[in-house]
Amino acid sequence: MPYYRSVGEVPRKRHTQFRQPDGSLYAEELMGQEGFSSDSSLLYHRHLPTAIVAAEEYTPPTWSRVPNLPLKPRHLRTHKLDSSGADPVLGRQHLLVNDDVRISYVVADRPSPLYRNAVGDECLYVESGAARIESTFGVLGVTAGDYVIIPTSVIYRVVPVAPDPLRMLTIEASGHIGPPKRYLSVRGQFLEHSPYCERDVRGPEAPLLVEETEVDVYVQHRRGWTRHVYAHHPFDVVGWDGHLYPWAFSIHDFEPITGRIHQPPPVHQTFQGPNFVICSFVPRKVDYHPLAIPVPYNHHNTDSDEVLFYTGGNYEARRGSGIEQGSISLHPAGFTHGPQPGAAERAIGAERFDELAVMVDTFRPLDLAEPALTCEDSGYAWTWAGRTATAAD
Repeated sequence: MPYYRSVGEVPRKRHTQFRQPDGSLYAEELMGQEGFSSDSSLLYHRHLPTAIVAAEEYTPPTWSRVPNLPLKPRHLRTHKLDSSGADPVLGRQHLLVNDDVRISYVVADRPSPLYRNAVGDECLYVESGAARIESTFGVLGVTAGDYVIIPTSVIYRVVPVAPDPLRMLTIEASGHIGPPKRYLSVRGQFLEHSPYCERDVRGPEAPLLVEETEVDVYVQHRRGWTRHVYAHHPFDVVGWDGHLYPWAFSIHDFEPITGRIHQPPPVHQTFQGPNFVICSFVPRKVDYHPLAIPVPYNHHNTDSDEVLFYTGGNYEARRGSGIEQGSISLHPAGFTHGPQPGAAERAIGAERFDELAVMVDTFRPLDLAEPALTCEDSGYAWTWAGRTATAAD
């Protein structure tokens, strides 16, 4: 994260003696990216963070995946997925997948187990409901519209807050997720033209200090999954400082960039990951040239697949295509996409769009995971021609 935080108790100098009330040393844990060459945080544990008493291979829920063949636009209705009781980690249903990113959806009504993703960072987007993100760094309270960035290998769990179930879009990277580099100074400060800044970002405020023994932690790693049993609860951190920690940012704090004529999707970019970007479409005033056409022009992103998750308001360019709350559209490379028939004429003269959507553009093709096929609207590809699904579907 671009700025430094210090939470709880830390000694005046790092890597020096820091003793507990009984005289024993607190155990340091340095979490750092790219070896010792990038962002890091230094945590102080009551017990050794290295002490495990058991380890066994774990088999998580898995789904088959198929390429997008025949190549065509897809529409997934996430609210049609099985939403029986699940937790926010092991209950995720993969929808769109490649070697860089896994896009999933979950409806959860119970806490997740303790979990560590050792493959890459995660971006959790809260569609509805509320939750506590508990981690070795403390607690983050999140609600509808919040993005949560969980750095690689942070041990955390998600605790839904009753009474409503928690609905989340989850984006798991094979690498790191952060703000676009063009919005940061060489020292990591948000620049003046950035659509959000440090004041909009929330981090954990206080340690959790949980005292338990023989605690399960599920680890997703580069060779599969493992269940570790820790001798002591990993939430025994009395303090930490640094630049690496879970953080939250509300889509409602994203300040849209507009112009006299229609602005391309990069103005909506919110985060970047390895071979993908995440963008936010928010309510905004639209193009104000006297001859402006506010909806997007037809476009063919020759290097990327485009995924849009519709999470609120009315998405003007897709009216008449069956798009609804929780819809996901996939517009793949190799196919020109654009607004639905009549959308351009309807939009002329509009002064404001009331839409809320999260976009993920990937630079390698996305496969369809099994749950995606169970909630697909098979007629979507033909809506530009004014037709419905055919027998071939």
